[in-house]
Amino acid sequence: MKKLIIHTDGVSRGNPGRASIGAIIRDERGGLVATISQSIGKATNNQAEYRAVIAALEKAISLGADSVELNSDSELIVKQIKGQYRVKKETLRPLYENVMQLKSRLDNFRIRHVQRERNWEADKLANAALG
Repeated sequence: MKKLIIHTDGVSRGNPGRASIGAIIRDERGGLVATISQSIGKATNNQAEYRAVIAALEKAISLGADSVELNSDSELIVKQIKGQYRVKKETLRPLYENVMQLKSRLDNFRIRHVQRERNWEADKLANAALG
């Protein structure tokens, strides 16, 4: 079983405005496996957060992961993915459904909310993509 630990972040300047995503993917021992730092055009903060999760899950699956522990500082996104909050905004529904489809391809998936200070690497990568 290949387990990866992921931290994701999405940022938007203007909300909606110029947006980008960042993710850091590590193995179980903490070794760096991959990073994502990418501009995604115009989006809201929540859309950017979802897009970061999607990009990171796609990358993890392409790397052969069957177990993922995903960390995000977006309480809304974490609680929606866990099923604790409904997805009310129609603009978020297709992104949510994409995450659910990707999640179903993994044998084991865990998502948790982390404080912003514990997500600094993903935040740095997301902000770097905006310049």
